[in-house]
Amino acid sequence: MEVREKAKIVITVASLVAVTVLFVAEYRRRRHRRKQTSSSLSSCYLHSELKSQFGFKRVLADNSYSEFKHLKLDDASSSSLEKSSNGHPYETEITVLLENPRIEFGFLRGEYSLELSDSYVWVETESQLKELAEILAKERVFAVDTEQHSLRSFLGFTALIQISTHERDFLVDTIALHDAMSILRPVFSDPNICKVFHGADNDVLWLQRDFHIYVVNMFDTAKACEVLSKPQRSLAYLLETVCGVATNKLLQREDWRQRPLSKEMVQYARTDAHYLLYIADSLTAELKQLATEDSSSPNDRFHFLLEASRRSNMTCLQLYMKETEDFPGSAAASSIIYRHLNGHGDNSTVYLNAEELVRKLCAWRDLMARIHDESTRYVLSDQAIVALACKQPTTTEEIYDTIAHTDLATESSPSSSSSVQSPYPVICSHLDDIYEMILEKLAKLDDILPVVLTKCLGTNGTCPISVFNYSLLVNFKTKLSGHSAPKQNGHRNFKQQFTRKASRELFVKKFSCKAPVYHNCRIYANDGRLLCYCDKRKLEWYLNRGLAKLVEENPPAIMLLFEPKGRPEDEGNDFYIQTKRNICVGCGEGKHYLRYRIIPSCYRVHFPEHLKSHRSHDIVLLCVDCHEVAHAAAERYKKKIATEFGIPLFVRRVLDSKEAQGTSSLVEDESTGNSEDAGVSPLHLRSAAMALLRHGNRMPSSRREELLQTVKMYYGGRDISEEDLEKALLIGLSPHERRKLERKKGVSVKHSAEVAGMDKQEDENNDGEAPTDSEKIMNVERSTVADDSGDGTSEGDGATELNDTQCNGNMLHQQNSKLSLLGHGPHGKQIVEYLLREHGEDGVRDFCQRWRKVFVDAVHPRHLPGGWNVSHR
Repeated sequence: MEVREKAKIVITVASLVAVTVLFVAEYRRRRHRRKQTSSSLSSCYLHSELKSQFGFKRVLADNSYSEFKHLKLDDASSSSLEKSSNGHPYETEITVLLENPRIEFGFLRGEYSLELSDSYVWVETESQLKELAEILAKERVFAVDTEQHSLRSFLGFTALIQISTHERDFLVDTIALHDAMSILRPVFSDPNICKVFHGADNDVLWLQRDFHIYVVNMFDTAKACEVLSKPQRSLAYLLETVCGVATNKLLQREDWRQRPLSKEMVQYARTDAHYLLYIADSLTAELKQLATEDSSSPNDRFHFLLEASRRSNMTCLQLYMKETEDFPGSAAASSIIYRHLNGHGDNSTVYLNAEELVRKLCAWRDLMARIHDESTRYVLSDQAIVALACKQPTTTEEIYDTIAHTDLATESSPSSSSSVQSPYPVICSHLDDIYEMILEKLAKLDDILPVVLTKCLGTNGTCPISVFNYSLLVNFKTKLSGHSAPKQNGHRNFKQQFTRKASRELFVKKFSCKAPVYHNCRIYANDGRLLCYCDKRKLEWYLNRGLAKLVEENPPAIMLLFEPKGRPEDEGNDFYIQTKRNICVGCGEGKHYLRYRIIPSCYRVHFPEHLKSHRSHDIVLLCVDCHEVAHAAAERYKKKIATEFGIPLFVRRVLDSKEAQGTSSLVEDESTGNSEDAGVSPLHLRSAAMALLRHGNRMPSSRREELLQTVKMYYGGRDISEEDLEKALLIGLSPHERRKLERKKGVSVKHSAEVAGMDKQEDENNDGEAPTDSEKIMNVERSTVADDSGDGTSEGDGATELNDTQCNGNMLHQQNSKLSLLGHGPHGKQIVEYLLREHGEDGVRDFCQRWRKVFVDAVHPRHLPGGWNVSHR
């Protein structure tokens, strides 16, 4: 008896101790979370958490409400304009495979070992990806699988692609190579190469969504299982029954963003693709055997292999589409109300209040997921929404605890796959939003989206701009058009502020230098005297050609093995023997910077070669803000120069050469006022032609007639055809711009081939001189004016040069085909020609000094390198 009582006492004490420990732990946990919450409310968690997808420079499917735009292939036929604007780009190739299937499959070459070796290729650089594309282009078949990540992304993204050939396994790091994955597009769309998948219905859509990769010619082992009526169709089943390999499918739910991958994850990823070729070969053998056993008569025999091929290629015709809703979060709200709130009764006040709050919370959750690029379940679970709607807590602490307890009690909570416990960071950073919704400070459902967008992405918004949420506001009004969305003027101002902030941040991300510009490597003469500082590429150029030897490694320095043509002291300037800092020369900003050319390229490209080549004095680093100031000052000064020299910045009017011959008598006389009325602005001409080609049949008749008159002015007032419109698109375009136009989707430029041929002829006659870097960059300031009469009556090689009569007010004798009629190219060329003719090279040098003075007066640079001088020669 005494033993029993002692046992009870011990159990009671132990229970009290356990309860006390749990209570203390829970108290500390709440206290810690409240500290986290209070510290997170002031700013968004994304400022301190770097998500892997935020390194993507461009995404094809962002988190906005706009529809997904599929790849458009270049198609010179007029029918391409009539095709569906968002159809499958390879529908024709896939249809051919469906109508004429290739049923002779050879998935394996010789013997195939089922042992998975330790060697594989990890592809993480663009050069490796190009090598992989070359390898796959030589294969007749290869196996593919993908791994996705969806918890920490709104739409999800492909984190890994596994590719296996007969000889090797490749794991492609699609996070590191996200912006270069188009390199594999030609291989996947090649109808002569068979791609083996298992259950490709989602893989096909994911490849389209993330990389515009479309699969053409596929064999899906899951479809083969359907035709064979296998008891199971999972890959795990096939691996076990066909290959004798067991796999842990729970690894599919691992976080595939992590780098490096664990050994188990690598093994799992390789297994999914490595055995697919062997499985496909075994299944095709079964399909052929089944066809043989099905009927003794060849005419009556059912082609099981053909049917498996047909079903596989039908999968290729799928097109990715974003899910659409009448109102953000409405589908989720209806589902939650139907599943969880029906018990309250339709007429009860509790039910009506709870239903309204559920709709608010679902709309808020949808928008926050889009802004932060998180899945909705990571923002706020369905169960937490139900708990908040039913309990309606009145303080932020109660809201926090309600969410935490609900998710803790829910087995489906994503906390099992995440190291972060509920409530998740989005809630901690934006807890006040839920508080205001519950207290009905945001009384109307339509008020939630504009208010939240303003707080998160406004001028002083708490959340960072990314490529995922940048376009979110573009069709925001359209999304609310079916509801009573607020129409105050503040929305327009907010949109403009948002767009400006987003544009600046994305401009910095896209165009700022991605690596240090100045490496400050040294080059010494053969007598040991310092010649200059330069980058690593120039050092490697000398070393690879045996023209120098390495004398120091950190930082690198070389000594030339020959006597250079000149030395810094010969020029009386020590600019080139000074180290240079990678900061903005204006304000000292070091986080981002862009190269800025103090002498605009429209002038510099026409300088004599020895005045412009290998000179870095007039190329400086500026931040975006200083760059904007300097650019605005340069544009103003260009106008001043145009007035001073009497040379317009732009070619004002152009006229078709054939029509110009008929009007030359009117325009050759400078005193005749009709010269300003002949022709049309090249920019207006191209804009009108483009609009008519794209939307002519759908636009109002008055607008269509107005644009037709613009184009007719170029053709002398005669009636025009669609062919004339296509020719008008090429007026004033440089070879680079024409190639860019050809790559544009939905525009027919079938007449560009003959013009391209003329460019090639001109390049051959250009003494083999390669374009300078500035010429490549400023392609918009060079273009070609070609003969667009199309009747073959023009003399020479078909190129017609604009003369004074065709280009009113512009002295364009012997018009260079590299000059642009859409930019400042003709203006720059004439200015430089005038300076050289009247003042020689000294005139060009004085002209450069004027531009340096403009730069200094506009930016007031405080961090220029030593030796930089306005009077530099």
